[in-house]
Amino acid sequence: MREQEIAESVKRALDEDLKGSSGVEGDITALLIPENKQAKAVVITRDNAVFCGKAWTIEVFKQLGNNVKITWHVKDGDFVQANSPLFTLQGVARSMLTGERTALNFIQTLSGIATQVKTHIDLIASTKCKLLDTRKTLPGLRNASKYAVLCGGGHNHRIGLFDAYLIKENHILACGGIQKAVQMANTQHPELWVEVEVETLNELQQALDAGAQRVMLDNFSISMMHEAVTLNKTHPQRADLEVSGNVNLDTILGFAQTGVDYISVGALTKHIHAIDLSMRFIDDAP
Repeated sequence: MREQEIAESVKRALDEDLKGSSGVEGDITALLIPENKQAKAVVITRDNAVFCGKAWTIEVFKQLGNNVKITWHVKDGDFVQANSPLFTLQGVARSMLTGERTALNFIQTLSGIATQVKTHIDLIASTKCKLLDTRKTLPGLRNASKYAVLCGGGHNHRIGLFDAYLIKENHILACGGIQKAVQMANTQHPELWVEVEVETLNELQQALDAGAQRVMLDNFSISMMHEAVTLNKTHPQRADLEVSGNVNLDTILGFAQTGVDYISVGALTKHIHAIDLSMRFIDDAP
């Protein structure tokens, strides 16, 4: 993640709470507290979770005046038990209270993604299959979500529409077939990898013949996945096979055991269960 992107994301989030006001001046409730009042607080997780969001938290309090010291008890990617402390804050009480929800919103969302990823990965740990995310992310949080996937132990699919080809049904129809679509992609950007989404074994054959580097098996049954793996192994232009569709906690292991290389899951970044967090003042700082 680029520091500038994190800073811009945090600024937008703070603007939502403060109506664009500078610092804590937009937080009318915090202004009830004396300006120089010092405090100490701890943030804990109420859930078991994989933590993610350190850089966003640091940036929140930086933008609010850099008058709060953060002592970290975890780092991104750490698995934490429920009721464990994540970090301690000490400094100006107003800034702590103004930044609390913004910081916790980033943490609960990104940690939710990382935790979801780990849950899926644990189920397929006995296989060689890798877990991928998708572009089904919250608008404006694409790269942050992709980073959270990495913290959870997963792998990133393409970042956007610019860094790899994913030729789907409508692309195939508009281009006049799989062969033509792949040829055009290789002509326009030979440095980028090409993936083709297929719905039948016949389309898989066409994608392999065309030289696709990865083939997405869309909504294949397990028996079709086994056939696809066999076909791919015997083809002179072997591709990586990716499974997509109907993937959940009940089906993912069976899919992975077919021998496919990747499984992509949109739910990792769109069906987010936010982690339950709590910030509590613990005493007055000297």
